[in-house]
Amino acid sequence: MIEKLSQKQKRILMVGAAGAIAIVLIVFGTRWLERWGKTRESLASIRAKLELVNADEAKQAGVLSIVPVFEMPKAEAEQELLFRDKLNEQLKKAGIRSEPLQVLPSPSRQSQYKLLRLKCNAKCRFGQVLDLLAALRENPYLAGIEEMRVQCDTKQPAGQRQEVELNLTVSTFVK
Repeated sequence: MIEKLSQKQKRILMVGAAGAIAIVLIVFGTRWLERWGKTRESLASIRAKLELVNADEAKQAGVLSIVPVFEMPKAEAEQELLFRDKLNEQLKKAGIRSEPLQVLPSPSRQSQYKLLRLKCNAKCRFGQVLDLLAALRENPYLAGIEEMRVQCDTKQPAGQRQEVELNLTVSTFVK
């Protein structure tokens, strides 16, 4: 059939085919270029964010000193022993003599980890309480301070109220 066409008709068909191919390339090419532009913008923004995060070692050390340390939860008996020992060590370091730590019943389990709570009752000076609070963030097993109550003895004169009663409940996660 192509052999029966004249030279002029063959040229028209070739130009028409080239035009159809050009139209298809333009339609799909512009869509591809739009996607490519969006991808490049996205990549540029991600690289900018990475540059903000990528800090020198001095900055990383500064950030790590601010972030509290945390150990992953272990089995309940092991975690209770580790948590109790570390808390007793911190109490002694702050100069606080407390009654034996009490394990409180934990609330219902809402995730794969259970909450273990320890209650501490002690009499100490207010400065010792502040020292303990400052040091608690160094406890790698501490998940949070659940309750803290500091009461001073109102029977003593106002200038001599150095002794306070501390009731502190802290928690950790256990498997």
